[in-house]
Amino acid sequence: MLSVLLLKYFSTLHISQNSFFDQNFVAKNQEIQLPILKEKKVALYIKREDLIHPFVSGNKFRKLKYNLKEAKKLKKKVILTFGGAFSNHIVATAVAGKMEGFTTVGIIRGDELGKNLKETIANNATLNEAYKNGMKFEFVSRTVYRQKNTFGFIEKMKNKYGDFYLIPEGGTNCLAIEGCEEILTKQDTDFNYICSAIGTGGTIAGLINASQNNQKTIGFPALKGSFLKDEIAKFTTKTNWTLTADYHFGGYAKYNENLICFINEFKAQTGILLDPIYTGKMLYGILEMVKNDTFKKGTKILAIHTGGIQGIIGFNKKLAQKNQQKINVL
Repeated sequence: MLSVLLLKYFSTLHISQNSFFDQNFVAKNQEIQLPILKEKKVALYIKREDLIHPFVSGNKFRKLKYNLKEAKKLKKKVILTFGGAFSNHIVATAVAGKMEGFTTVGIIRGDELGKNLKETIANNATLNEAYKNGMKFEFVSRTVYRQKNTFGFIEKMKNKYGDFYLIPEGGTNCLAIEGCEEILTKQDTDFNYICSAIGTGGTIAGLINASQNNQKTIGFPALKGSFLKDEIAKFTTKTNWTLTADYHFGGYAKYNENLICFINEFKAQTGILLDPIYTGKMLYGILEMVKNDTFKKGTKILAIHTGGIQGIIGFNKKLAQKNQQKINVL
């Protein structure tokens, strides 16, 4: 069901017989036509990274690209990574791993999910897709999950799964940054602002590195807290960036009725589907900033659509359980 819904949304893709990650995807910039933009004389474009692939889309493609190339170079057979039950990174790694011939292992936060795997798979579209693509799951408690980067935990996993290639939670490392730097191209040099949603900070770090010195990059964190500034600074020496913490809607995966209504209205007006964790909040924030005259007349803004569409199916299940308005996928 998930695959059918997503394929209705995505354009037809040409996948060559070579490695998926050998392809040079250049996403188109789609101009957004809304009355508020015309009124304020601000131009807004969205880079359609979400159309790269139904599951390995946006920043997930970019982050995995050089990591999987490195894993092949090192002759690794197994990819191990981490994530929550609705993680875009988990399903992207599973799908990409299968395409590239790897066995994948997902360390999943929440040991209660492993008590009845059949039921978990049936009720969770993200884990279902990862499972269908061959991912092996290791469900751990939240306490153990916080220890996932310790030597003891990694050694325990090596004893169980062999000599794997490790990709961090969210996929962010130096190779991921290198991939994310390829999001921006020569066609993007005339934009005044580059905007991106932020999870672990890897995508925006790559964008900052690739940006022109006269451009400013604005990050829209999906999480509460100021720690992201330090994380991003680990991967860039440039200073032409800022974060705005006004549009996280209470924190990671938090939402309200206004956000869901905005996502549905934006889809109806532009044909672009946004997710409620990252891109929905970013576009809500950008348009609020436009309304508040944060940007002067004549400004050109490029917002990066980082994908994450697959997670809407699970999110809609939660909304349905609460008898709340769902996100219109079609």
